[in-house]
Amino acid sequence: MHLHRRHLLAASAALAFAGPAAAQNWPDRPVRIVVPFPPGGSNDIIARQLAEALRPLLGQPVVVENRAGAGGNVGADAVAKAAPDGHTLLLAAPGPLAINEHLFREMPFKPERDFAPVALVASVPIVLMVTPGLEALNVAELVALAKRQPGRLAFGSSGNGSTNHLAGELFKTMAGIDITHVPYRGAAPAMTDLVGGTIQMMFDNMPAALPQVRGGSVRGLAVAGTSRAAALPDLPTVADSGLPGFEAEAWFGLVAPAATPAAVLQRLQQACSQALADATLRTRFAEGGAEPGARLGAEFGNFLGAERTKWGRVVAASGAQAG
Repeated sequence: MHLHRRHLLAASAALAFAGPAAAQNWPDRPVRIVVPFPPGGSNDIIARQLAEALRPLLGQPVVVENRAGAGGNVGADAVAKAAPDGHTLLLAAPGPLAINEHLFREMPFKPERDFAPVALVASVPIVLMVTPGLEALNVAELVALAKRQPGRLAFGSSGNGSTNHLAGELFKTMAGIDITHVPYRGAAPAMTDLVGGTIQMMFDNMPAALPQVRGGSVRGLAVAGTSRAAALPDLPTVADSGLPGFEAEAWFGLVAPAATPAAVLQRLQQACSQALADATLRTRFAEGGAEPGARLGAEFGNFLGAERTKWGRVVAASGAQAG
């Protein structure tokens, strides 16, 4: 018994020093950023741009690994169960961090319990667009049209439970209108049908919306964030267009497994802060319509909590489910 207690004390002492030692040596091998969606999307692009900016700051390769499936849950679960040593991270959109727990009947992980917040890396404005032939030149006219013709207007999205879907549901609820959701397998086919007039309206991320609005293929009515977007400065916000308090944006946040030592998390936050201040990275973000994040650690954690609460209400109101 005495020997067993000595082993326990030795183990406790080793754990006590593990944090500082891990931070001092971290990273001692390549850092892996898991993206829980396929290559080529906004999440993937942001991750690769961040990885490039982090490499010189960390002195190790920073590699991006795509592990898609179940609305982002497959990749997120892999990181939740990875060794908590700062070498495996998750860069995710709202789905796996704030929305899916309200959509899926069963979750393989619990975001609030299983992840430590590192940084809000980027926010991407969402644009409300309508098909060019629609008799609505602004948000007020769109709401009035929907009220005159309940159930006739259809809005597309990149899939059930996506931020773009739930932005539409939030719009429907706050405006008190009856519009029909049409989910697609990705934003691109939804945009094709919006251009062609098969659907009448859509919320979509700035990188995809920007060329269509600028080219006149669709009509931009408003942006869904709290302020106007630099990429489309002529568009007002939805909130300023008759729906005060309306806010929806796509964002990308970096998290680590929950038990990652505090000292490692602090170094990660410092590296992200430096990367997000880099002029080259900021320019690349701006070209795609993304804005660098400014929340680190606990502040980002508070933001995640608020997002979970907000989207939980929207999911409940919409009745959306994803299995």
